[in-house]
Amino acid sequence: KDVQKEREPHVYLSKEEVKEKIQSYNSSVTDKLKMTLNANGIYTGFIKVQMELCRPITVQSSQSQGRCAHSNNETAFYLPAGCVNTLHISSTNTVREVIEALLKKFFVADNPAKFALYKRCHKEDQVYTCKLSDREHPLYLRLVAGPRTEMLSFVLREHETGEVMWEAFSIPELQNFLRILDKEENDQLQILKNRYAAYRGKLEEALRGLLKPG
Repeated sequence: KDVQKEREPHVYLSKEEVKEKIQSYNSSVTDKLKMTLNANGIYTGFIKVQMELCRPITVQSSQSQGRCAHSNNETAFYLPAGCVNTLHISSTNTVREVIEALLKKFFVADNPAKFALYKRCHKEDQVYTCKLSDREHPLYLRLVAGPRTEMLSFVLREHETGEVMWEAFSIPELQNFLRILDKEENDQLQILKNRYAAYRGKLEEALRGLLKPG
């Protein structure tokens, strides 16, 4: 179930405590995605993020990188369900930076403000999904929870429509949203038309059978 609750307090660990936790973490890793502690106390590692996007994303071709956004080289499409991406980040990276890095990695042109990062964890035989604050640090959460994704995993979702700050988007972005909504509406309308046309055909065929003489 999804819950909206106060975020858990960030416990500031000493360098020695971080070192011990990283050693424990690395000894439990089974996929070779270990963490590394640097001399300055910052540590790096990997997180996996499951993409649970219901709406289409706008992807910019590699040739159009650096050009004006929302060019003719952009394509809107749905990501396949269950898509999981791995990111190499540091302990200083925030949730907002992780979202931006994910979108940049896959040339997603949509505004990062459209998306939110969630943590999914098991507690008392139940699965909880909680939206993370933009200022939280995913690698710290990964370190504290350990490497087992069934204990803690990360999920990228769109903000609920009512949560989106539409005034933060540019006019081309808003126009692109409208184009996507128009396409979705037309697609759904065509599906309904096809369905009722099939029903009509079956009814007419049944009527012709009943009206045949003899």
